[in-house]
Amino acid sequence: MNGEFYNTVGGDRIESRQVDELIGIARGLIADGQINQAEAEFLQKWLAANVEVSGQPLIRMLYRRINEILSDGVADEDEKVELFETLSRFSSGDFEIGEPLKASTLPICQPSPSLTFPGLRYTFTGTFNFGQRKHCEAAVIERGASAGGIAQKTNVLVIGVYATESWKHSSFGNKILQAVEWREQGFPISIVSEDHWVKHLD
Repeated sequence: MNGEFYNTVGGDRIESRQVDELIGIARGLIADGQINQAEAEFLQKWLAANVEVSGQPLIRMLYRRINEILSDGVADEDEKVELFETLSRFSSGDFEIGEPLKASTLPICQPSPSLTFPGLRYTFTGTFNFGQRKHCEAAVIERGASAGGIAQKTNVLVIGVYATESWKHSSFGNKILQAVEWREQGFPISIVSEDHWVKHLD
């Protein structure tokens, strides 16, 4: 009993220390306003050393993401920007640590619509468990849709599962607010969660 208790408490302390250390690392990496190749590789090594002893879904997600980015050995400009945005939100506390935001706090269509792909335009915003934004876009393109930034011709805006209570003040909040405004003006834009979108990929 005592052994289990101390293991649990010790594990909690390790996880808390890991998150604090990762926040410090993230702040250091983004301090100059950009992420370079060497910094991406450093982050990959740190995550590799910590992911096995971590119960934090966010740490596992970041590790998977950095492995995807560096799978070809090079972080391209788009990948560096995406990684910078993710670390910025994380280091500022604008992230739910391993806890996906409850959809009720976001302007998601209720009831959530049935999704199709051929001929429709999808826009993705936020941080996704599915993969990088380019992987999400590739998934809909494979199914006959197009993908790109938010526009009045956007049919579906998909919000990544790792969002925050303060989404209106986040870097991706502008896309959501713009979509809401257009939707209220009568443009047929559906706003859905990542989980709802993923269910329609099968």
